[in-house]
Amino acid sequence: MNLKKNDIVQITIEDMGHNGEGIGKIDGYPLFIKDAVIGDEISAIVTKAGKSYGYGRVKDILRPSIHRVEPLCPHAGPCGGCQIQALEYSRQLEYKENTIRNHLKRIGGFENPPMEPIIGMDQPFYYRNKAQFPVGKDRDGRIITGFYAGRTHRIIDNRRCYLGLPVNEDILNRVISYMEECSVEPYDEETGTGIVRHVLIRSGFSSGEVMVCLVVNAKSLPSGEKLVERLRAIPGMASITISINRKKTNVIMGEDIRLLWGKTYITDSIGDIQYRVSPLSFYQVNPVQTRKLYELALEYAGLTGNETVWDLYCGIGTISLFLARNAGRVCGVEIIPQAIEDAKQNAALNGIENAEFFVGKAEEVLPQKYRDEQIKADVIVVDPPRKGCDEKLLETMVQMRPERIVYVSCDSATLARDLKYLCGNGYELVRVRGVDQFCQTVHVETIVLIQRKTM
Repeated sequence: MNLKKNDIVQITIEDMGHNGEGIGKIDGYPLFIKDAVIGDEISAIVTKAGKSYGYGRVKDILRPSIHRVEPLCPHAGPCGGCQIQALEYSRQLEYKENTIRNHLKRIGGFENPPMEPIIGMDQPFYYRNKAQFPVGKDRDGRIITGFYAGRTHRIIDNRRCYLGLPVNEDILNRVISYMEECSVEPYDEETGTGIVRHVLIRSGFSSGEVMVCLVVNAKSLPSGEKLVERLRAIPGMASITISINRKKTNVIMGEDIRLLWGKTYITDSIGDIQYRVSPLSFYQVNPVQTRKLYELALEYAGLTGNETVWDLYCGIGTISLFLARNAGRVCGVEIIPQAIEDAKQNAALNGIENAEFFVGKAEEVLPQKYRDEQIKADVIVVDPPRKGCDEKLLETMVQMRPERIVYVSCDSATLARDLKYLCGNGYELVRVRGVDQFCQTVHVETIVLIQRKTM
């Protein structure tokens, strides 16, 4: 194919890629086109043409797909937060289920994975209990906040995100007006100057409590009492803090959290388990779907009340405590010390005495304890970061020979890779189900049950 940059082509979108881009073909040559959905007939401008495939952007939609919808958010195209908001929700679910299935087949080698229907939401907007808004300036020097444009650090000026709660807009308005009136400058990534880097907002869906944490490039916040006065008037406001991050880095949060007003945490609950959530806590962003996910984890674990369960990458003990009331003993492992402190406090908060927590890397703690203490597990639950599990950890899991492993994953590609190892070493894939934790985006949570083969 002799396509070159800036060529204009007419194309029908037949599929979607893992980043949500539409895929069409010109004489067998694939083009990946941002903001196009399956079924669209479009004219597209080629932005890059390689030997095997190319990229393009929509010029005109000649005939919209029957699956195309008008995005609720006017910034859905340029914003990097929602990649597939223009696709009707039922097709979003189908796309995500197919993504899981294809990864299991192509990467994991599972010819007929035992897929169960994906769990979607009745209301796939306003579901996020956490948002992090970068703060900067536009070309005219105005202070702005919003989200980064896709694959850039250019801020889209937008204080109303339709995935988060309406209170976020009110908070951002008050933060920006405080900054303007008190001459508090936003952080500049290029020069390393300025003070306010990000605004973190967390909300407790069950408690109604709200947290605001400003990430700052300073040891304190100038005229912080004026910001507190504005924010504490918001119904439900319970925690106002700053996170000190003076490093020139893309990591958002600093480790030093200082209280300005209220508490250093908010509370929330999943089912009948209460949790304290601090600014640094890992806590699932969609509480409605999280309850469904954890109920599935409990079902897949098949607990009778006597089992020893190891929960790897346990965070603040969210899954651990959900399982503890149905297990004999639960042991959680997490690398972040503050998260382990939160997990211990959460266990005490709920009167749970059969949960124990250890600080460290799962791939170091579990092998060491297996080698030195001959620990055992009837069930292992693992919920790793996007990169999946270290092979040393997988090797130890196989050596421990638990009856069941429940794997929760936010990346079905690394999940499939890890399952290939586990199922090549004495386990079989029994159940797979997607849970749509991240509506309007390409991301999906997957939960899997594998079981030790009987000889």
